[in-house]
Amino acid sequence: MMTMGIDEVGRGPLAGPVTACGVVLGDWRPAAPLVLADSKKLSKPRREALADLIRANALAVGLGWASAEEIDRLNILQATFLAMQRAVKQAFQMLGAKTGLSEDQVRLVVDGSLNPVRHGQGLDWPWQTQTCVGGDSLVAEVSAASIVAKVQRDAHMLALDQQYPGYGMGQHAGYGTAQHLRALKALGPSPVHRLSFAPVRQSASPAGGPA
Repeated sequence: MMTMGIDEVGRGPLAGPVTACGVVLGDWRPAAPLVLADSKKLSKPRREALADLIRANALAVGLGWASAEEIDRLNILQATFLAMQRAVKQAFQMLGAKTGLSEDQVRLVVDGSLNPVRHGQGLDWPWQTQTCVGGDSLVAEVSAASIVAKVQRDAHMLALDQQYPGYGMGQHAGYGTAQHLRALKALGPSPVHRLSFAPVRQSASPAGGPA
């Protein structure tokens, strides 16, 4: 039985998508000193080097995104599950093309405590799935997924920073830093801000008062 690790990045920011990744490593592991770990505990150069290795050597890597509009419409948890579903489907397409393995030969391990099987609303999630709290530090496939998701979302936020300058999204990846909150107050929200998040909603209302 193969393992697909699944993790996400970007649940907390005020802007940009939530990004999920699913990874099947098979027997491959990177050689030291590039050791798989929680992406938050790795330096940016090491994350990027590992992400390149994972994409080149893993049996399957799938990415899934849910936009700010989908986050506002569904709520952040359900949008996260949607991004995960998209990542899993893409990873299974790659895995089938490379190995011929079927979906029932793979178990899914999702980082955290919330299982999409039980907590997803109106979500097509037919796969055998377990959760693992701290999985991005404990399960190699989940660590790999966290690394690829983080690198890909950071790159996307850097591109959004060019498209919507003034907020500093390339520096803080959309999180609610003091710099970001000041920019929101001065500029109002951009098209990629999450209007359902209170600081953004307040910045869109007259004089920054209650919406």
